[in-house]
Amino acid sequence: MSTQTATATIPTVESPFRLIGGYGDFRDDLISHGYVVIKNAIEPEKARYYQQKAFEWLTSFGTDLDLKKPSTWIAANLPVQNIRLNTFENYAVVHEKFMWDARLEPGVVDAFAKVWGTDELLVSFDSINITLPNRIDKPVRAPWPHTDQAPRKRGMHCVQGIINLSHAGPEDGSLVVIPGSHAILEEFYDTQTDPASWPTRDVRYFSEEEMKWFADRGCTPKKVPAEPGDLILWDSRTIHWGGEPTEKSDTIRTVIYAAYAPAKMASKDALEEKQRVFRANGATTHWPHDNIRLRDVQACFPDGTQDPRDRSEPLEKAEQTDRLLRLAGVKAY
Repeated sequence: MSTQTATATIPTVESPFRLIGGYGDFRDDLISHGYVVIKNAIEPEKARYYQQKAFEWLTSFGTDLDLKKPSTWIAANLPVQNIRLNTFENYAVVHEKFMWDARLEPGVVDAFAKVWGTDELLVSFDSINITLPNRIDKPVRAPWPHTDQAPRKRGMHCVQGIINLSHAGPEDGSLVVIPGSHAILEEFYDTQTDPASWPTRDVRYFSEEEMKWFADRGCTPKKVPAEPGDLILWDSRTIHWGGEPTEKSDTIRTVIYAAYAPAKMASKDALEEKQRVFRANGATTHWPHDNIRLRDVQACFPDGTQDPRDRSEPLEKAEQTDRLLRLAGVKAY
């Protein structure tokens, strides 16, 4: 990768990849809007099956949780959850068979292969989001606009994905994006921020004042509607957040986060770390080929004690086929 200089001391890293446009398919929308919904990437009935498997996992911890009784939707009845993100990433859930089966769906993999121009891909070991609406013990989170790409990284380095397993209408939990923000993000960094303040991590949050700069340029929030089986893709430079359900929603949002990138974009060190995470049945960030780090393997309560229900292996293991092992970065292409 080539580098340019933002200041005398802050190098930027240019992506070696470009989408040039004029494809006549969903990639044109990804270029122009920074996101796209690919309809029926998975058969709707198959998506509902994956959601049912997710529900079976959620209710497998021997508590009073009943998905038909909202009064039981409290933290004490749930496995340890990232309460800010509504995600589950412990208990080896990332490597449950239904999670891998969804990641291996041809319509999902083929969409990313079309974006990157290769089917020699890696996939992230990302979490599952199960948002129970109107929980009595959890306040609605305000918008938290962010990107999952460091300011130093320029161009399209990562394309994120949501495998949608539930209905997402105007009142339901869903991805919220700022269409077009990806196209002016670098201008924002270069004209509105001090490069010395740029985070090195692949996440950057935006204040209300900063969001006004984007709004003044016609970039406003859009909650993304989707149906079971749809695949949502977005450029990691696109400002986004997880939109909370309103009080009118009775839909349990169920989505699997999955991002894919060419295996050739991963360094030797990144592949070695990815293999270590895989062996530990662990989770990573949204990135499949870079920014690889093992999230906490142990499921711990807020006081730091380990959940006695913790698991180090999936309830149902996926068959480790050559295809799976190559996507996992364990076996070379």
